[in-house]
Order: sequence, then structure tokens, then C-alpha cells
Amino acid sequence: MTIPKLLQLLRDNAAAERKPLNLVRNEAADEATLYVYDVIDAWWGVSAEAVSKAIAGLDPKATLHVRVNSPGGDVFEGRAIRTALRQHKGKTVGHIDGLAASAATTVVDGCAEIEISDGAFYMIHNSWTFAMGNREEMRRTADLLEQIDGAIVADYAKRTGKDLQQLVQWMNDETWFTAAQAVEHGFASRLAPEDSAAPEDSAKRSWNLSSYDKVPKALTEAPPANEPDYAAMRAHAERRLRVLQIA
Repeated sequence: MTIPKLLQLLRDNAAAERKPLNLVRNEAADEATLYVYDVIDAWWGVSAEAVSKAIAGLDPKATLHVRVNSPGGDVFEGRAIRTALRQHKGKTVGHIDGLAASAATTVVDGCAEIEISDGAFYMIHNSWTFAMGNREEMRRTADLLEQIDGAIVADYAKRTGKDLQQLVQWMNDETWFTAAQAVEHGFASRLAPEDSAAPEDSAKRSWNLSSYDKVPKALTEAPPANEPDYAAMRAHAERRLRVLQIA
């Protein structure tokens, strides 16, 4: 591509409505909830520094819930966030409310348990970058990308127990998993309960995913408009008519 994909991802989502990174404490329940509803980036989204500072003051025994809806971003920021979450001594639970793509899967992998909402997606692919220089510099860049991908594959293998060759193939193919598939293959621990308390606006937060090649239609097509409830409309009209007749 003529435009580096990470920069395209940031650019395309620059105008999206944001939910700032924030930590909501529930002292009575000895737990807290961290929202990661943005791209993963030190300048234009959720940074590792912000996450580390947000959770630094938590009671070591507190349960930390990490709610994720993110198209991904900077792989190194994602790995640093993963490390920060893993260093929390209390229980950690990741919640994929809408999308965990690319670096966002690394973020949520920082949690001991992961649950994913029905209708959400989980995507893995090879790392990207851009470079310029002579052939030796290009080879060094390619070697670095291979090392990054190796570290990511090792993380996925540890969580899922899947064969490395299968994971590499999925990454090569830019693979999008439905919620059920993410659970089936071990990327998520379980489906979220239907009555779980996902944010009210989670379904409204969507991302421009044009920087990816194989985005499912469910994430690119607008949902069909709700059909009018003609039965309810008729009942309402009949009630109004009766009121007018009585009057």
C-alpha cells in the first residue's frame, strides 16, 4: 500500500467518537473497570503509560475488568499494556464488547480470563510497518517483523494450546473469528452472559476498518432498518379512537 497501514488506521478513525480511557472503581465490590475503547497508540489513542497510571493505585486484591472495543494499533504499545495488566496481582477479566483486532488482541491477552460478547469479533494478522533504505536495511526490518510475529504467535499458543503452524497460517491469512469461533479455538475463555453489563453505547461504536483486507460484512454493512411494528401502531390507533368515541 502507498499509505502505511497503521497510519491509515489512525487517520481513518481520527474523527470517530471517543470514549476516553477511564477507570471506574467499585470499592464496595472490591473491583474496577478499565475501558479501552480506542485505537492503541501513544499519541492518538490509548497508551501503555495511561493504562499503567490508571491501574497503579488499585488494591492488589481488587478484580480488574478490562472492557475492549478497539481496531488495534501500535504493536509495542499493545505489548506494554499487556505487561501492565499482567503485573496486576488481583484477578483480571477481559471483556470483548465489540471488536478486538490486531494489537487489541495483545491487550486483552493481558487478562487471565477473556469473555466475548455474542456478535463481537476477534482478529489476528501479521505485524505491519513501513521502512525506507537500502536492501540491508529492508532485510533488517523484515527480520524485526518476523521476531515480532514470533512473539505474538507464542502468546496465542500459550493461551490457546493451538499448533504453531496453524496460528501462523491464521495470521498470514488475516483471520477474523466470530465470538463462538474465538471461544472454540481458545482465544476467549467463554461467551459473555446475555445479561452481562456491557456499556449501553458499545454497539454504537464502530470503526473504519478499510486498512484491513478481509473485514467481515457484518462489520462493514449498516444494519437493516427496523421494520415498523404495524400491529402496535394499529392497537395504538384503536385505543385513540375509543378514547375519542367515549369523549
